[in-house]
Amino acid sequence: MRNSPLKAFANSQGLSPTALKAKRDRDLAAAKTPARQMKKAQNQRIGQSPDKDIHHKSDGSTAKISTASNRNVWKRNERT
Repeated sequence: MRNSPLKAFANSQGLSPTALKAKRDRDLAAAKTPARQMKKAQNQRIGQSPDKDIHHKSDGSTAKISTASNRNVWKRNERT
């Protein structure tokens, strides 16, 4: 579907122009909520490194663990 007229730049879901605008507006509103801004600030404080991921625990806390360990959902019985 590479030549589809609905698949414009940054529109991998094939949304119509009006639906795409509505989705962008919803996404922006969600990103600007106080809760989301607090999470973003926390992640920026923690920082990033190429060999670590931020693991989001079920209780809402986060921990910095190795990328391999974080992506192994079977090890921690997190696979649903």
